[in-house]
Order: sequence, then structure tokens, then C-alpha cells
Amino acid sequence: MIIKREEMQQEFREKMREGNGTVEIVHLVPGGELPHGRLMAEIVIPPGASIGEHAHNDETEYYIITAGEGVVKDNGVDMPVKAGEVVVTPDGSSHSIENSGQSDLKMIAVIITY
Repeated sequence: MIIKREEMQQEFREKMREGNGTVEIVHLVPGGELPHGRLMAEIVIPPGASIGEHAHNDETEYYIITAGEGVVKDNGVDMPVKAGEVVVTPDGSSHSIENSGQSDLKMIAVIITY
């Protein structure tokens, strides 16, 4: 299967998970077509915007940072992240991410379910 870019669902979420600003999400694979997962998306967070803190239960989320820099709150601890790094939030953990840089923070988010 090949999914063309123009076939991918794009959405904009304001104050995602009670974060700041507006986040762009491009669903790379529709959720119903992702075995053992519920999300595979390209996410763009503009400077100053964020995805608010939230927990993951019965799933693990991966943020693959492809551009920019930010701060991830990993179970209550602030950690800087930048392009080339991967954030892993396993079952029972929580996280948030904020763009602390001057350019867009871009990442691929993948949620694997159990």
C-alpha cells in the first residue's frame, strides 16, 4: 500500500491537550489501517506552542524529532530535545512537549497499543 500525501488527513488543533497555540497534524496512516497502533502522524509545533501534559495507558508513544528544538516534560522532569532525538513515553507514563526554539519543531509521533 502506498498512501499519497494528498490523501493524508490534515488537521489543526488549538490548545492540544490544554497546551498553547495551534498544532498541525498530518495523519500519515489512517488509524484504522495501523495494526497494533492508533497514531502515526507528522506534527508541526510553531515557536511558543505546545502539546499539554497527558498520560499513556496500555500504549507507548514515540516522538521522533526531525527539526527544531523544544522541552519535553517527561514524568514531571523538563528535558531539552532537538532534531535527531527520540522521546519514548511508555505505558503508565506522562509527557508534554513545547517548542522553545525560533523555528517550527517537527516530529513524527507514533502510538503503539498493547
